[in-house]
Amino acid sequence: MKKDITTTEEQWQQTLTPEQFYVLRQKGTERPFTGEYNDLFEKGSYHCAGCNQKLFNSDTKFDSHCGWPSFDKAIKGSVEYIRDTTHGMIRTEVVCSNCHGHLGHVFPDGPQETTGERYCMNSISLKFEQEK
Repeated sequence: MKKDITTTEEQWQQTLTPEQFYVLRQKGTERPFTGEYNDLFEKGSYHCAGCNQKLFNSDTKFDSHCGWPSFDKAIKGSVEYIRDTTHGMIRTEVVCSNCHGHLGHVFPDGPQETTGERYCMNSISLKFEQEK
């Protein structure tokens, strides 16, 4: 199910759960340690819950102990980066490059032996597809 930027907010409200709409479309954040994928470490891939675009491979996921699923690398071209100066901070927001749904933020405090980045994502913004 691909969505593009012509999808209206009303259409998103009909497609997404209220919690997904809050995070994906209104840039909300789920509470830490509550998301279904925080402690999941099975083989597979993570997709955008809004449009199903593939975003992360499970081999890039790591336990950051921050309360949200964390990855050290996104699939090339799957996400876009937006400067976020809300809440008195300077951060980098991560959105799906297809539907522009809010996924989370990326920080420079990830594993140094890989990329050094920590993609801190909201579970509710993701769908997991187990490897077969």
